[in-house]
Amino acid sequence: MSRIDNYLHSMERFKASGLALSSGGNVILKFPAGDRQATQTTTHAQIMDMIGEIAPTGTMPDLMGGKVTTFRYQGSHSFFAITVTPNGDTWNVSVVPATANSPAPAAEPALEIERTSYGSVGSTATPAAKRPATTDDMGVGHNKVPVARAVTPAPPEDPPAPAASSPRVASAAAVDRQSSDWIDKILRRMMEAGASDVHLSSDAFPYWRIDGEIETIPGEELLDPSFLEKRIMSITPEDNREEFARRNDTDFAYEVKGLSRFRVNVFRDRKGVGTVMRTIPFEIPSAEKLGVPDVILEMANLSKGLVLVTGPTGSGKSTTLAALIDHINATRKCHLITVEDPVEFVHPNKKCLINQREIGRHTDSFKDALRAALREDPDIVLVGEMRDLETIEIAVETAETGHLVFGTLHTTTAPSTVDRIIDQFPADRQDQIRQMLASSLKGVVAQVLCKKKGGGRVAAHEILVGTAAVSNMIRESKTFQLFSLMQTGRKLGMRKMEDTLMRLVKEGLVEPMEAYRKANNKQEFHGLLKGIGIDIDAEE
Repeated sequence: MSRIDNYLHSMERFKASGLALSSGGNVILKFPAGDRQATQTTTHAQIMDMIGEIAPTGTMPDLMGGKVTTFRYQGSHSFFAITVTPNGDTWNVSVVPATANSPAPAAEPALEIERTSYGSVGSTATPAAKRPATTDDMGVGHNKVPVARAVTPAPPEDPPAPAASSPRVASAAAVDRQSSDWIDKILRRMMEAGASDVHLSSDAFPYWRIDGEIETIPGEELLDPSFLEKRIMSITPEDNREEFARRNDTDFAYEVKGLSRFRVNVFRDRKGVGTVMRTIPFEIPSAEKLGVPDVILEMANLSKGLVLVTGPTGSGKSTTLAALIDHINATRKCHLITVEDPVEFVHPNKKCLINQREIGRHTDSFKDALRAALREDPDIVLVGEMRDLETIEIAVETAETGHLVFGTLHTTTAPSTVDRIIDQFPADRQDQIRQMLASSLKGVVAQVLCKKKGGGRVAAHEILVGTAAVSNMIRESKTFQLFSLMQTGRKLGMRKMEDTLMRLVKEGLVEPMEAYRKANNKQEFHGLLKGIGIDIDAEE
């Protein structure tokens, strides 16, 4: 199926008499009672790709040469007549129903594009009087992103008034506000219930995550794809809407005043658009409240080196790092730069000067921001995610040049973190990065979140401290011995995950079976439980 079939499907579904697409403009469905603007925009590259997929041989050179071209296309169920009108860097596409042998229609006039910005997070609102009118609760197609309105030249006579049965016309601001109010209501319920995440998916009931488990949200209805897409897009910043149109996923932060900030991921699956929203409290939790061990807090007092906080998605890495940054902010006089995607916890300046940069909004990539940071006189740099070889390399070099660098990886144990970094590099460079890492790595904190008895969650940590012995093992490619070193280095604050989980079980904070599920070495942990008289069904 070609990409234009998504739009043709909407045209058939809503029984439209025509469809208009334009480079950088919104999708327009045509009806006898008047045009209706959908909330999807199409870039010039998308238009060219769509036409290139379906145009007859020899058509593209004519279009590139500026020639207006009409051809027929057979969609999933019907025939369509498609007219493409090139106008410099803008292509206008007109689609009308056709039969296999119907005559080609005359080309329609070029569309004039009126740019509009909507007031959401990260965008600038256009005054209401200048906003184009749009149809209330109009959702069309599989991609919907309000960015621009396509305007056809006025006919010689005034058009007839819309029929009484046609949809009510409302301002874009009113429609967006109505849609975002629905999202805000869900988020308020989420905060009241103590949930960490909300999951909204097309053709599914809304879910939230409470104490680590997914549950349906009581009293909410099945989510219609077009209804949900409009609601999600009402809170999506304009540049993220454009990214979503290109990539079918995007990340941003959303704030409800007086409630909380939320990290938002928007994606598309086989049923339509979905989103996951995670709460980011306005108040940064203190290290003491989180129960961060003293040895981890001591890493915040380092003057240089690399400190990594690792764990699977949803393990609380961002919260732990936020607590460390807040501790530094309250106790040291430093210049601190964070590079995040998106910015999550917002840090006010206390004793530190803090600059927070967001990928896609303030810089193109983690690696670009890290390169720039070296010219911005930082004392401490936080890298929200060390995603690729180049970012890892620059982070290690930054730590070696006298800066303190905090970073995150999605590894589950401290020793595997070291191996993951080294394995990112080609074989002929691994010895070099091993030497650099041996001298710069000051600590690795791997963590998971466990369900707490009575509700809530508690973090369990595995801690590797960058001692001289650790450096030697990294340098000599003996990372497999790090587990043994962690056992013998307890006086220095080192600990294995199994040791922390056993402590939580003994203190009555976590059920033995929950701890067993979170253990890295389940056989070893099963033996530890037996040693204190607890036997569990390890096959469960």
